[in-house]
Amino acid sequence: MKNKKKKIYIITSLIIVLSLLLSACGEQKNQPSENKETSIRIGTKDFTENLIVGELYALALEDAGYQVERVPNIAGSVIHSSIVNQDIDMYPEYTGTGLLAILKLELLTDPDEVYAKVKEEYKKQFNLTWLDYSKANDGAGLVIRAEASEQWGIKTITDLQKHATELRFASQGEVDQRADGIPALEKVYGKLNWKSSKVYDNSLKYEVLKNNEADVAPAYTTEGQLVNKDQYILLEDDKQVWPPYNLAPVIRDEVLSAHPDIAEVINKISSALDTDTITALNAKVDVDQEEYEDVAKAFYESIQ
Repeated sequence: MKNKKKKIYIITSLIIVLSLLLSACGEQKNQPSENKETSIRIGTKDFTENLIVGELYALALEDAGYQVERVPNIAGSVIHSSIVNQDIDMYPEYTGTGLLAILKLELLTDPDEVYAKVKEEYKKQFNLTWLDYSKANDGAGLVIRAEASEQWGIKTITDLQKHATELRFASQGEVDQRADGIPALEKVYGKLNWKSSKVYDNSLKYEVLKNNEADVAPAYTTEGQLVNKDQYILLEDDKQVWPPYNLAPVIRDEVLSAHPDIAEVINKISSALDTDTITALNAKVDVDQEEYEDVAKAFYESIQ
């Protein structure tokens, strides 16, 4: 009888211990652990794509148990100084921006080479780490009306240069003069002798193309309107004149050292993004008028 009571006592004790362990494991995912009590401040630039990606980072960190402070709509001209001055802890940046606008280095066009260079220099100069870069490339491009593309068989900028004299260009003024704009293309592809060239506000370019007032316009390669492939065709930069602008998280070394698991959490977001995906997400906000937080949440849940 005595042995039976002892056996019951041992079994009961084991059940209690197992229950406590299971309970602790179940709470671990969503409850801030002791070393996650400090908020991670995520900054974003003041345009749709950066807001969406920053929100994805925030959702992923919250899901991992971190507290997050969102710092949206920082001007692109000051966001680098914001992280250097420790006003924010991380933000989504573009490899081409880091290479040319921040580091002011010579133009490179290989995505891996650009990433390696900015990663090395940011670590050395600013104590900042670039986590994995995504396949999403928000770079410079040219968009053509689908009808014009079909009429002249234009799919690449090489094709475009051959037919430039038959095409109307919707310029944005500055792109005609900037060293990394049309002059950069003409050095490699040859002179672009447009049938006509007129300056339009950037916000109007898709209306201009849609209304057949022009055939070609400068574009960024992840603009939401580009999902309408029956209307607009993004031309391939087949001689790789323009640098890559791959999206990647930049984080302060001090924060990453204190919370090394952040790398794995955020890199999962980068691995889920490519140019078509981010273009579609941008379209939901800029074309369909959905809230960027809702778009980010729906996408985040879809990749879980």
